[in-house]
Amino acid sequence: MSPSHTRPDPAPKGGLPDTMLAWRLVEWGSAAEYVEVPVPRPVGEQVLLRVDAVGLCHSDLHLMDAKPGDMPFEAPFTLGHEIVGTPVAHGPDAAPATGTMAVHGVWGCGDCRQCRRGRENYCLGLSAAIGAGIGRDGGLTDYVLVPSARHLVPCGDADPVATAPLTDAGLTAYHALAPHRDVLDGAVVAVLGIGGLGHLALQLLTGTDPALVVAVDPRPQSRQLARDLGADVALSSVGDATDLLVRHDGADLVLDFVGAPDTLGAVPRLLAAGGTAVIVGSAGGELGVSKKGGLPRGWGIRAPFWGSRSDLIEVMALASAGRLHAETETYSMDQTMLAYERLRAGSIRGRAVVVPHR
Repeated sequence: MSPSHTRPDPAPKGGLPDTMLAWRLVEWGSAAEYVEVPVPRPVGEQVLLRVDAVGLCHSDLHLMDAKPGDMPFEAPFTLGHEIVGTPVAHGPDAAPATGTMAVHGVWGCGDCRQCRRGRENYCLGLSAAIGAGIGRDGGLTDYVLVPSARHLVPCGDADPVATAPLTDAGLTAYHALAPHRDVLDGAVVAVLGIGGLGHLALQLLTGTDPALVVAVDPRPQSRQLARDLGADVALSSVGDATDLLVRHDGADLVLDFVGAPDTLGAVPRLLAAGGTAVIVGSAGGELGVSKKGGLPRGWGIRAPFWGSRSDLIEVMALASAGRLHAETETYSMDQTMLAYERLRAGSIRGRAVVVPHR
């Protein structure tokens, strides 16, 4: 059911409105609620963006499903961490920011050794809230307050709807794949889950020359999308993939964008000797590792998190060059819960994007 609220004019004459409506996680274990909140005023280095588009993510569902104590931060907060927006106000100490901006959603401290090395996604100061929409107010509203312009990346004249999913889905897929790009020629690659992240990972394999790319997804439309994006084989189950990959001595790289018990449980059978499994999805699976265990010799396991701001700059460049494009379905703000329902049901092709001001 659509909310019955009347949204304030997002850009009234004479300046910013006093209030706006936002989809907020009010309490753990509950669906987001559409509630009225103040429009923040930036101070210091802060930048206020008018939200142009915001992508929806399975992480949002995990947050709504979480029980008290599951997360290292507290509710309430506004959801939405894949954000593209336009600066409309800034604090007196903020660096200038104009034009359409992608928000790097990991709001690192900027001072620890990881941040100084350009690894903000592994900031040592992030012991609780991660950033926009994950412990701090995100973009499922009219305006979002960003702590500093260093969390922004210019988008040029890119379409905000196409760009928003790249700030997480595209960035995470890029960061997961980047360390392995130099060894992909002639490799066998398995991509598990051709959803919001997996379909972008397949595009990022373009420009490399794997011997075989095997995509796995139970949904027929996702398997067709995988074929359209260049997968050599698209299968409906990890069991089928295991049978195929055994004939090729296993996969040199397994990209698991699901992280469910069946996908993680299959990793020892999917990997080739010297292969690496990259675990991105978080659907409740577990993988035990041991030098005496059932993994092939020389195994490697990685669990990367999101990506750095410099990675996001590279992602924006790939998109600008036409090498990376998110499949999207668009929704109005009052259709947000419908979009989440479709996301939970697995019926979204690519990524769902909410457009606040259409």
